[in-house]
Amino acid sequence: MELLPVVLLLVTLFFVGAPSLLAQDAASGLNPVVLVPGNTCGQLDAQVTDEYKPQAPGCGIPKQSRGWFRLWENFTALQEDPSLLPCYADQLQLVYDPVAGDYRNFPGVKTRVVSFGTTQSFRFNDPARKNVCLEGLVQELEGVGYREGANMFGAPYDFRYAPAAPGLSSEVFSDFSSSFRLLVERASEMNGNKPVILVTHSMGGLFTMVFLDRSPLAWRRRYVKHLVMLCLGVGGSPLNMWPLAFETLSPPSLPGTVLTYGNRSFASMFSLLPSPKVYGDTPLVITQAKNYSADNMGEYLVAVGLSEEQVALYRTRALPVTLNLRAPLVPMTSINGIGVPTIDRLVFWDGNFTAAKPELVNGDGDGQINLQTVLALERLIGDDPDQPYFKSILIPNTTHKGMISDEFAVKRVVSEILGAN
Repeated sequence: MELLPVVLLLVTLFFVGAPSLLAQDAASGLNPVVLVPGNTCGQLDAQVTDEYKPQAPGCGIPKQSRGWFRLWENFTALQEDPSLLPCYADQLQLVYDPVAGDYRNFPGVKTRVVSFGTTQSFRFNDPARKNVCLEGLVQELEGVGYREGANMFGAPYDFRYAPAAPGLSSEVFSDFSSSFRLLVERASEMNGNKPVILVTHSMGGLFTMVFLDRSPLAWRRRYVKHLVMLCLGVGGSPLNMWPLAFETLSPPSLPGTVLTYGNRSFASMFSLLPSPKVYGDTPLVITQAKNYSADNMGEYLVAVGLSEEQVALYRTRALPVTLNLRAPLVPMTSINGIGVPTIDRLVFWDGNFTAAKPELVNGDGDGQINLQTVLALERLIGDDPDQPYFKSILIPNTTHKGMISDEFAVKRVVSEILGAN
């Protein structure tokens, strides 16, 4: 019964909400859009210095020179020289500096996000990555009048880092927030001071929610017309507990070494773990000896081999961000896929967390984001009396990737962006 109004809304808009019709009215005066991509969709350049002491033999200046090179994602270089794989894996890792109280690149490695301010960072040469990010949505937006650098911009970020609890150092996220704020202001000024529509996918939504919460309300009301958030709830996902059970894939691959929730050096590996507010003591990982829930996540992290320091970082830096997500207080539309088997529980019956694959117990969602966390988002934002406008749309039989690659879903997203205009 809760889904009935959503289904009726979908049917109505299928007949009357075609993007091509809306575009005729909107193209002459579109509000600018800034797109914030999902996990691993920001490309990174790197440079190594004399300080770099590679853990992988043969890496460093003799092999990679002193200039900037593409660190993520560079499948072309790996195909030409597979020996670079351990070098890239080594150079992508982060270290935690207890003196600074923050994460840093591996000593001697400098990195930078490619093409901030544009959507070029969402485009990948590797055919397997085609439309995994926002390339398909960019093309559809171009079809209704948006133009790169004029009224359409991109805000890629270094996906290895993450926002930390208030009061704790998070230099990379702070720098991203400053650049993001300036980009939004510039986009508005370039378009007759029209406020901006923010469009996010997956983890980009988390970064944007935190960014908005930490921005003055007057700034939000002046510069943000609407937030269109794709494929994100507020409760994390049991799926993200799985890759933490093993450090590398076998055989290793570049995607395997940088999988955010599996790379134990990344600050972001804890960002979308299941929230105690949503899941509580519900068993999420089941073994013969003990069950693990969001409430005893620290015990699970120890059981799969994380250090006490890493567990402390989860509890002090990441968990407070998860627990304190709030309504953005700008008009918002949340769009999520449903009707796709999505992991609800993992069963490692013999307690062997390094097994190739646990038994999976599925529920509903988009294959990555559970319906349960989407409904939690509806409660969080819909129940806030200060939230000016909120709409939640569920699109049947749409996957996490399909939301930004399937023709029907992409057109529906564009229709909501045009409607926000």
